[in-house]
Amino acid sequence: MANIGSFTASGNGFSGTIKTLNLNVKASIRAVERASEKGPDFRILSGNVEFGAAWKKKSTEGREYLSVKLDDPSFPAPIYATLIEVENESDLSLIWSRPNRD
Repeated sequence: MANIGSFTASGNGFSGTIKTLNLNVKASIRAVERASEKGPDFRILSGNVEFGAAWKKKSTEGREYLSVKLDDPSFPAPIYATLIEVENESDLSLIWSRPNRD
């Protein structure tokens, strides 16, 4: 797992930064009205450019989190991550992990 972002709650979403080897942007995660049952709960933007979406989820332990998908034509493939509260930290962390391909 790798921490690729740090966010704080703000208004109707979250604001923070996303940093990877190729990406270093200020981003906002804004709540949106769902267009369909499978539609996202949030849109992810850098400035006016939308490059992701997020869905509200709940873990088996009952903890709420956001399931995040980031995508851009410059990416070789979408990035999937989880925005979670980390114990003893005031910010939320955007955690990325590569799925097993066994």
